[in-house]
Amino acid sequence: MSDTQYVWYNGKFIPKSEANTPVTTHALHYGTAVFEGIRAYNTPHGTAVLELEAHVDRFIYSMHALNMKVPFSKAEITQAIIDTIKKNKFDACYIRPLAFYGDVGGVRVLPNDDHPIDLIIFCLPMGRYLDADSVDVMTSQYIRIHPKSSVCDAKISGHYVNSMLASMECKGTHYHEALLLDADGNVAEGAAQNIFIVKDGALITTPLGTILNGITRKLVIKLARDNGITVHERYFKPEDIIHADEAFFTGTAAEITPIRSLDDQHIAGHGEAGPITKTIKELFHHIYSSSERSDSLTYINNTHTLEPNLLG
Repeated sequence: MSDTQYVWYNGKFIPKSEANTPVTTHALHYGTAVFEGIRAYNTPHGTAVLELEAHVDRFIYSMHALNMKVPFSKAEITQAIIDTIKKNKFDACYIRPLAFYGDVGGVRVLPNDDHPIDLIIFCLPMGRYLDADSVDVMTSQYIRIHPKSSVCDAKISGHYVNSMLASMECKGTHYHEALLLDADGNVAEGAAQNIFIVKDGALITTPLGTILNGITRKLVIKLARDNGITVHERYFKPEDIIHADEAFFTGTAAEITPIRSLDDQHIAGHGEAGPITKTIKELFHHIYSSSERSDSLTYINNTHTLEPNLLG
């Protein structure tokens, strides 16, 4: 797969090498940007984007969380994402829309009332995010951002310093990923993933409030319930993970990743992906590998516009 050649920048395509940002850009100094991580798959019906509408909705929600004036309509952003994939001739890729407070030639914390909002979209090849079939996890010393310190369910770029610090603790160790707790010691999420555990045949996941409202998390809940698997959204502790029957991460990049151990204690005493996790993985994989079309996918046709029913 080739590298990214073109970036959609404020309504037009430019070569990636020309997508430059002034040094006084507000977001560069204060983290005032929001983004999405979206995935396109090469399906039997061609390139298709997973949960595109949900991602664009969350992108706009995140912009509103930072009081940004959204510079393009939902339909225009959706079309730009599809056009960016086509322009770069990707069959499958990871797509990154990013909106940020731009440059006004000065440096101050509070953006101006008429502060420009820049919006860019680029895509790149995407392989495996976590480099293992099942992962070993450590509990981070850092807690997840407190819900009264920010809009924690928005995908704000500045929040990811929290994730980066947790991930850096894993460097040079045998751990693949970090787990963040909330201020009360409950399990929140991974550094860049939501988490599920399995107990007595049911899924348990952290409720919204202290975590990112994950698109893949929401999809997994639907897949499980549609296939007769009970899902509980409630708080739980790290020891509940260790004593669970199974555990796994979910995310656009991570997809469905089984968790083998937490703090060197194997899940269910063995740490292998269990039957519920395997079922969820198979259901997820079926979405983009089946010959049947899925409502979770936006299929890119051969024209330069969306199919009519996707623009409404």
